[in-house]
Amino acid sequence: MTENPNQPSTPPINATESPDAPSTVDENDAPIEQDEERTSSFSDVAELAIYLESLLFVAGEPAPIERLASALGQTTEAIEQGLARLAMQLQDRGIRLQRHHDTVQLVTMPEAADVIEVYLGLDLTTKLSRAALETLAIIAYRQPITRPQIEAIRGVSSDGVIRTLLHRGLIQEVGRLDTAGRPMLFGTTPDFLNYFGISSLDELPPLDDEDIDAITERIEMMELSHEKED
Repeated sequence: MTENPNQPSTPPINATESPDAPSTVDENDAPIEQDEERTSSFSDVAELAIYLESLLFVAGEPAPIERLASALGQTTEAIEQGLARLAMQLQDRGIRLQRHHDTVQLVTMPEAADVIEVYLGLDLTTKLSRAALETLAIIAYRQPITRPQIEAIRGVSSDGVIRTLLHRGLIQEVGRLDTAGRPMLFGTTPDFLNYFGISSLDELPPLDDEDIDAITERIEMMELSHEKED
């Protein structure tokens, strides 16, 4: 049979789907809304998650979400959808999605830490001291925080402990406080999350209101005493 060149072509119909059949698409696989200016197109969130996994696999460091959005031609909202889908897919695998503020990376599951340390020949005896753990906890819950504020809570000098935590890569300098002397502000790093086997700071156990009040009161008393000295 010869095709009539003037007859408009009809797109083929998938034999497994009826044009009148109701849609059964899962809401997690719904098409991603994109700006008209975006050049990259993905059919659904699941496909975007696959591309995100590829980018994070080759990234040598935690990847900023905005950079992922730029590379894939997507909005940050779309990237967040893809990351949520990827995190769900990785729950039963040996890799996890870890988030630190506005960056994400792929890490090994916490349960594999011991065998990974043996395989890589890492020092299994290196543990944090009680003072280091105490200081690290203060920074984790109160970040960003200055050294004087840390010492106000602990009641002792923390110079040595802070140097140890910086050397171990568990904390980092994140800025300076906009006050006299512009003291350095400290915060935790992605390695902090790896050390404790958590995926984000949201997984830290909650503090009691009394604990928070006590920490805040000590910092306020320290700052008040400094104002009187000035």
